[in-house]
Amino acid sequence: MPRPRKWRHVCCLPCSAEFGPIDGQRAPERVVMSVDEYETIRLIDMEGFTQEECAAQMNVARTTVQGIYNEARKKLADVLVNAKVLVIQGGDYVLCDGTEETCGCGGCHKHRNGNHANQ
Repeated sequence: MPRPRKWRHVCCLPCSAEFGPIDGQRAPERVVMSVDEYETIRLIDMEGFTQEECAAQMNVARTTVQGIYNEARKKLADVLVNAKVLVIQGGDYVLCDGTEETCGCGGCHKHRNGNHANQ
């Protein structure tokens, strides 16, 4: 019997959940990225966290973050190289309320619901 999945702590949701080519010439294929994959990209590439820091923030193992991050990067590459639409939705996550002990980025309030542009 497999272990139950551990909920990943996520500080914010994206401002927009869909990105893609703007030429409108064809109906592009869609690539679905989970919210927890989005969070690893945000923490590691935007906030400059190490994989260990990201793992602590998300309350999962570093090896789990590594796998999530690698999948997210493959999806981003597919979207950029093949002009596909990226949709961010779903995943095994719980939205952080800013009171967790592992919350250290300050993003829970600063980035809440993708409102980081207003800060």
